[in-house]
Amino acid sequence: MTTTPTVSRKDLVSTARATAYQKAHVQQLREQVQSGEPYAICNADTPHEIFHAMDIPIVTNQWWAAYIAAKQLSSEYFDFLQSQGYRGNVCRYCSLGLACSMNPDKSRAPWGGLPKPSLLCARLTCDCIQRVFSLWAKEFDAPFFALEGPGWDNRDPRWFEKTRYEWETLYQPHRLDLMVAEMKDLIRLTEQRTGRVFSEAKLVDLMHRVNEQEELLADAGRLACETTPCPVAITDQMPNTMIPQWHRGSEWAVEHARAFRDEIAERVRQGQGVSNNERVRMMWIGAGLWHDPGFYNALEESHGAVFVWSMYLPFAGVGYPRYGLSDPLRALASRVAGMNEVLHLPPWMNTWMVSEAKRSKIDAALILVPKGSKHSVSGIKFTKHALEQAGVPVIDVWADMVDSREWSREEFVGMVGKFLDERVKR
Repeated sequence: MTTTPTVSRKDLVSTARATAYQKAHVQQLREQVQSGEPYAICNADTPHEIFHAMDIPIVTNQWWAAYIAAKQLSSEYFDFLQSQGYRGNVCRYCSLGLACSMNPDKSRAPWGGLPKPSLLCARLTCDCIQRVFSLWAKEFDAPFFALEGPGWDNRDPRWFEKTRYEWETLYQPHRLDLMVAEMKDLIRLTEQRTGRVFSEAKLVDLMHRVNEQEELLADAGRLACETTPCPVAITDQMPNTMIPQWHRGSEWAVEHARAFRDEIAERVRQGQGVSNNERVRMMWIGAGLWHDPGFYNALEESHGAVFVWSMYLPFAGVGYPRYGLSDPLRALASRVAGMNEVLHLPPWMNTWMVSEAKRSKIDAALILVPKGSKHSVSGIKFTKHALEQAGVPVIDVWADMVDSREWSREEFVGMVGKFLDERVKR
């Protein structure tokens, strides 16, 4: 059922610079690890800043999965997992990196596969995480440090207005107490495994730079989402947001965020849009379609449909900045405390999505529904209902962000096109 993907269009100079930087970083990382330097494999919702403050590079599980998918290799790795007796409906996003490491044939693996890490780290925010990372750690013969995902019963629907300054109350003191204690254990293990020493002063400096970076990305998000016509496609938004996020707080990340913001601002001044034919402003809800990003451009010509919004860039401004850094570990704990909930679970997800749809003048929304990713689909029905109650038609597309085996470009373009014809006034 798969079809050959097309390359997505990218208009920004910043995009080429970001991807070039990441390519050089990965090559440097391989050379450093081969010479005995440490590195860690981490899930996206873990306190990366601890490792950055200790000058320990990381590979993020979700980024690695997206990279494998973009190289059109995911199908063979998922087929390999099934040949080993694993069920077919595993969470593909979380398990793709594991599958790549388990496959003994490294001839086709990107970079020959990941080298052995000093440790692996993930938060237990989904049923599959502990099993996936435990197996991965066994494959590498490296320790796995699991952080709890303590339940959050402060169901404040306007959470996104309070994250910068009111994080202590918002994320609840007893949850932050637990997370700080666990992060101190993570620091001790990392020091033992790497010989590096953690510095709280260095973490504070890093957190200040992260704030600067995220405020620049927030500016970029306002320009991208609130301007008509939309000046920057999500195929440019995603790499220019997420590559700096994996390096957040570094001097390069801050300056890249500034250059990205400035390039969008210049496009706004010149009246440049993603499409000269913009008639429908669309919202993409879910992780990126990493195996076929060209899909985002497929309906621009026929329907004037432009994907204006995805979670990556707008979340930079509400999910990351933290002010009041007298206890930097506590502020950092608040940054990761609710990341999965606000992006995937009601009431946090649906209220933010409705607010963002109004801010971005959204005409229609597409929700990606990956069959094997339990956490990603948890709040979808609530979000779809809330958006439609707010006057935004929604189509849910059952496809996976990294697994292309059940994806047909022609079928899904036709399905979304029909939805736009029937449900959306242009």
